[in-house]
Order: sequence, then C-alpha cells, then structure tokens
Amino acid sequence: MTSSALLVIDVQLNMFDPASPVGSADLLLLRISGLLEFARAAGVPVFFVRNCGEPGDPDQRGLQGWELHPVLQPAGAEPILDKTTSDTFASTSLDDELKARGITHLVIAGLQSEYCIKQTTLGALTRGYQVTLVSDGHSTYPGGGQSALEKSAAINAEFQGRIALAKAADIRFE
Repeated sequence: MTSSALLVIDVQLNMFDPASPVGSADLLLLRISGLLEFARAAGVPVFFVRNCGEPGDPDQRGLQGWELHPVLQPAGAEPILDKTTSDTFASTSLDDELKARGITHLVIAGLQSEYCIKQTTLGALTRGYQVTLVSDGHSTYPGGGQSALEKSAAINAEFQGRIALAKAADIRFE
C-alpha cells in the first residue's frame, strides 16, 4: 500500500477560459496530465478538488466553468472534493479520506498558486503530512505588478526548505 497521494486542485474550466487563462495554461495541462498518468500507473490514489464559487462567480456550482477540465478527469472511483475555502482541508473530508487510506505524503499541483495551493499546502503541514509541491505544476493569474510565473515562483520560494519542491518531470511515485 502506498503512503502517497496526488492532490489536483481546482483545474476547472473557468481557469482555462481562452479569453483569460491562467499563466502557462497549456503547459500546466500537459504537466498535470503526465502526473495523473504516472500516479495511476503506480497505483497511487488521486484526489481532485473543485472550488465552489459564490453566485455569479465563474466557478459557481453547476455552471460550465465549475466543471473540471476535460483533459483532467477522474478515472474510476477517484474522488472529487468540492470545497468552499482556499484550504481544502477546512471545508472537505480530505483529512479523513487520507487517514482512512494511510496516506502520509501529498504531491500537490493545480490552481491558484497564491490562494488554494498555498493554503492547502499549509493545511497539510499543520496536519502533519509530508508535502511535495510540484514547482512547475501550479499557476495563477498575473496581477499586482507580477506575472503569473513570478507569483508561482514566490510561492515556491516561500516553501523552500519547509517542503519538497520538484518539477513535474522529476516526480516519481512508488
């Protein structure tokens, strides 16, 4: 039984809208697709997280933008956890699901770097999980005078020395 799981956060259609996609959207899809393939081949559990926005938000529950990207869909019984907070642990059963499966290590990828990726990583650390953040497997939108890449790099730098950071191509599931 593996003690690792892949956690794919908020890879929803609204984030890949051609009119306003997250930074490096196409590369992100490729990297996360590869991670899914490797995890599934190794028998590693995969958990998808989907943000449930407020009424009028592009990721409002039930709207097209709320759906997971068609390239990144659960297989078999892989769960989708619907959340209402930036920290997935705070508004879902993720902690219970991980404990029930004996998971102690999370590999985290998805969206958005400075919000749900950061807060879920902190939530995992608070609960004693080992974390590997896929350093090139998360993204966000530009803003505040920073590009999406700069914002993601800042999150990687913030976690440097506290968690493992690895590029998608270097992730190995056992």
